[in-house]
Amino acid sequence: MAFDCFVILAEMRTGSNLLESNLNAFEGIECHGEIFNPGFINTPGTDSYKGVTFAEREADPWRLMMAVRKGVRMPGFRLFHDHDRRIWDHVLADTACAKVVLTRNPLDSYVSRKIAAATNQWKLGDVKHRRQVQVPFVAAEFEEHLSRLQATQIEILNTLQRSGQTAFYIGYDDANDLDVLNGLARWLGVPARITDLPRALKKQNPEPLEQKLTNPAEVARALARIDRFDLGRTPNFETRRGPLLPAIQAGASTPLLFLPLRAAPEGAVTDWLTTLDGAAPESGFDEGRLDRWRQAHPGFRSFTVLRHPLRRAHAAFVRVRDSGDFAPVREHLARLYGVDLGTGPDPATAFKAYLNFCRASIQGQTGLQPWPLWATQAAQLQGYGAVIQPDLILREEDLAQDLPALARRMGHAAPPPPGSAADTGLEAILDAEMQALCRAAYGRDYDRFGFGDL
Repeated sequence: MAFDCFVILAEMRTGSNLLESNLNAFEGIECHGEIFNPGFINTPGTDSYKGVTFAEREADPWRLMMAVRKGVRMPGFRLFHDHDRRIWDHVLADTACAKVVLTRNPLDSYVSRKIAAATNQWKLGDVKHRRQVQVPFVAAEFEEHLSRLQATQIEILNTLQRSGQTAFYIGYDDANDLDVLNGLARWLGVPARITDLPRALKKQNPEPLEQKLTNPAEVARALARIDRFDLGRTPNFETRRGPLLPAIQAGASTPLLFLPLRAAPEGAVTDWLTTLDGAAPESGFDEGRLDRWRQAHPGFRSFTVLRHPLRRAHAAFVRVRDSGDFAPVREHLARLYGVDLGTGPDPATAFKAYLNFCRASIQGQTGLQPWPLWATQAAQLQGYGAVIQPDLILREEDLAQDLPALARRMGHAAPPPPGSAADTGLEAILDAEMQALCRAAYGRDYDRFGFGDL
């Protein structure tokens, strides 16, 4: 693929200065440093670059982007996760911009950064000027560092996958490998090759790790607590959802936005909003209408209501069983689980089959993807998050206290209580197997929101 520029996606202390220096040794490549660092342009202490001032860059980063992309050489720059987010999002999506992903052992980069901060020496050109110091290893700091690095790498990988792109991955130890560097130039489409490495920069801390730390024994104890390969993570194959904007209910006069979750206490809360204002809430939103409503109602509050996964699953099951609107689900239950809801099977047996169906659908093991009715509440909340975040996440069992308290904060002296949820008949058939099947289907909700068994 032909590229017209490149970006080095890196982090502090991963060797990006070294890689830049080596790439600039190629005829036809020009790497411009950290031109979108929030504290400077190109290098520390500079306030302008390529005729663009710091203030001009902040107001219009594209002006600087266009300035460095002019010319006949292959231009590039270094970009870290905390640099200008406008540029980060742009270059990840830009298929004409080659992505060079530079990585380093997280423990090495963590220690290197602490040493650099302690000595205020971020680059080394002459070893006789080297400043040497030992630093303490702090487990909580390292775990935060590791978590952020992993999140950034996942974001890069997922964005490139979704847009059909690939990147050139290079490790810290390969930034001085002549063959790898020439391979990178070939991948960028640059015909030049180098036969010698520039020697402008030196490795700052070549000693073994234990010689750099005041407490090296703490490293082993900390690493023993870290699940380095994320073995304890529950895989999530659930389809990502968009926001259920048409379902949102806005108070007729009270500036409350209710973000319903399907099969949770949707009708009861909508009825409460109607009683509160003496008129039905406004609904049928799209993104534009929602933006206009928010602008017209400063001080509004948004909220959603969670229901216990097992109660929610049974409420959804009753709708599937008693309504004619869910023919595909009923067909799946009949063909795959041997339960024909039209013949009136034992309620407990039918509900257990439905829970098995929900697990398969959520985990992508059936052709019928999860509808909002049986998708996880976590996925529905994540969908809303693309447009709006709830101020409050309430729980069904606390609504008798929480909804009147919310109304009083919005100016109602004597708000009405909400109605009680309808009895779906779950208690009459509840057993331990249902508890286990629900956890298997809705483990994400149990883990995310701390639900226990009923």
